[in-house]
Amino acid sequence: MIEASESNNKPATAAELAEVITEFEQYRERLLTETMAAAKKAKLPQKTALAQLEPQLAKIDTTLEKLREQKAILTETN
Repeated sequence: MIEASESNNKPATAAELAEVITEFEQYRERLLTETMAAAKKAKLPQKTALAQLEPQLAKIDTTLEKLREQKAILTETN
């Protein structure tokens, strides 16, 4: 447990941030695709499904933007 917290204290590298960004982008796409497929099977209107999904997508988008900013800063300084 101590080792995990110690590893969290060191700054992330640009490569690590790029990997996390890619994973978040893939997660966002998968969440959207799977939710829309489930809505279609349940015969829910696309607009309703998107409205329910929007808060999660907004949170993911905000996180992605912050990660991209951090990566840009790291890339510029190195």
